[in-house]
Amino acid sequence: MAIQPDQLDQSGLELAAMLKHLRKQAGLSGVRLAARCNMSQSKVSRIEGNRVRPSLVDVEQILKGLGASPTVAAEVMALARITQTEWQGRRALHRKGLDKKQLELAGIEASTTDFRYFLLSMATGLLATPEYIKESIADTPPAQQAKAVAMKLERQAVLLDRSKRFRFILTEQAVKYPLVAPDAMAMQVDRLISLSRQGNIQIGVLPIGVKFSSTPLSTFTVYDDRLATIETDLGAAVFRSPKDICSLLDRFSRYESYVIVGDDARELLTQWAWTFRR
Repeated sequence: MAIQPDQLDQSGLELAAMLKHLRKQAGLSGVRLAARCNMSQSKVSRIEGNRVRPSLVDVEQILKGLGASPTVAAEVMALARITQTEWQGRRALHRKGLDKKQLELAGIEASTTDFRYFLLSMATGLLATPEYIKESIADTPPAQQAKAVAMKLERQAVLLDRSKRFRFILTEQAVKYPLVAPDAMAMQVDRLISLSRQGNIQIGVLPIGVKFSSTPLSTFTVYDDRLATIETDLGAAVFRSPKDICSLLDRFSRYESYVIVGDDARELLTQWAWTFRR
């Protein structure tokens, strides 16, 4: 199913209205349904009022309490999965302020142990030099840029936490995309080489000549097995559904079987750094 950003805005309202309709159709009060689901009546009310986002387990319990048919349950669960996805448009993020986004990311990173990044076209902020970071947010309001760069650099401290494991897969295009001047690009690649020697960080490279997928590619990140994001130039979709996250984990594992790592990756990265120096 292709999910459009406008669907994400309406899905919560639709799910709340559908659950409320099914409850009334079953002739149940909120109190009786709550008792059947081992759930508080206030929670049922908040779910039906779209004041709280129900988990997939919550929706399954409600459908069971309603005695919904398999056909109806499948339809509702499909909608519930969409509600577990949040769209964060780039324009809206700029209006909100990049500093708030950086605080949000820092919070996610603090509570995550296992990180997986698939980087299609550019390096992510955790791997970037200050000059690379500054250029990557050049389209943001000037008043936000200095603070955003500082916060992105501050977030890199999470890489030093040896209790956390980081796995990065970068395509050749992501490594070599000339975002900054050649000498600065050489330093950016040098940073990747340096980080690849750290025990809790694996940097894998996918050269252009390697065919590792037959489907369209997107940059994505998976935090443990509880949260994932897929990024485009227009914004990012945030996934919380276990089924969606599992799909991305499987995809990452497939890609990982093709990557070049360790000394071989460092040798290749060194060659690419020298192409910028020449």
